[in-house]
Amino acid sequence: MSKLFIASEIFHGAGSLQELKNIEGKKAIIVTGGSSMKKSGTLDRAIAFLEEANIEVKVFDGVEEDPSSATAMKGAEVMHDFQPDWIVGLGGCSAIDAAKTMWIFYEYPDTDFDSLIKPFSVPVLRKKAKFIAIPSTSGTGTETTGLAVITDREKGVKYPIVSYELTPDIAIVDGAICASMPAHITSNTGLDALTHCVEAYVSNIENNFADVLSKGGLEIVFNNLQEAVKNPTNIVARQNMHDASFMAGLAFNNAWLGIVHSLSHQVGALYGIPHGCSNAIFLPNVIRYNEKASNRFPDLAKVIGKETAEDLAQAIEKLRGDVNNIGSIKEFGISKEDWEKNLDYITANALADPCTGFNPRKPTLEELKAIYQACYNGEVVNF
Repeated sequence: MSKLFIASEIFHGAGSLQELKNIEGKKAIIVTGGSSMKKSGTLDRAIAFLEEANIEVKVFDGVEEDPSSATAMKGAEVMHDFQPDWIVGLGGCSAIDAAKTMWIFYEYPDTDFDSLIKPFSVPVLRKKAKFIAIPSTSGTGTETTGLAVITDREKGVKYPIVSYELTPDIAIVDGAICASMPAHITSNTGLDALTHCVEAYVSNIENNFADVLSKGGLEIVFNNLQEAVKNPTNIVARQNMHDASFMAGLAFNNAWLGIVHSLSHQVGALYGIPHGCSNAIFLPNVIRYNEKASNRFPDLAKVIGKETAEDLAQAIEKLRGDVNNIGSIKEFGISKEDWEKNLDYITANALADPCTGFNPRKPTLEELKAIYQACYNGEVVNF
């Protein structure tokens, strides 16, 4: 027997943000990032809808990209003082992931952060608050996943906190919120959603629901990402990408991910490479590597009119270029000396990453290191 894990309520479509006015509660804290949600008017509209529902609102803003454990603890302290019964993550993945982590420490202030790193170790939530996720980017699917990624800046490591307890109670998937998203972020996040589709489909967990969602999400990304990048005010393309991101998130929430994410978590933490950007660099070569252990890649290739795993890898490389993303780690400006001095460290962390356990091919330390090196140079993997 299996259980499908999904946000309890999903509202999707342009304008669905207004569902906030139907929320029942007393206090809500909105956790958001920098100024983009304020500048676009989305934050003010969210506050107005909640106040229309007679809910007192407080805002915790300034969540940085790749949110830190320190930010999460600071937000939890604000929640302790305010005592909300709703926590609203509004913005990109960073804001929503930070809000999820704050939620844990709000409900369990004595929890040790290190204890949360072990998958499925988050204690039972919703004793104090429920969670609403409102994404402003179309990539992570965090609005329907039991996952939050937090960075320990002192160690230079990204930690995925994995627990179905973190699956939001309400997801609002409003593509109109994304209209102001810059082209490079649209590109990065869209390629992140694409990676979720591929990794969920070939993971070592079999799930019919995840399979269908992965295929459907992949097709939507290939059909809409370029349009969303080139014509940001095309709300149809925006909503399609937002839906694809949600579908991909729902797929991997039930089948999980693989070593593309294990590799990406490390370079994001240490070098600040945007997550979707690094995913798109690693994905084609990981397809080539995993092809030796999985016969499922041709299924995905056929969705886009191709035949083989190599066809799929090359189609992703072409899409990556078409949406103005780079093809190697060194193109991000990391020197060979800086790369090589940290290579053993990030490889060891990638091997220990929780996502590695769901990869269809069990990697060795040496194989991950070889993939890293090939992707640094922009070379093709063949082993």
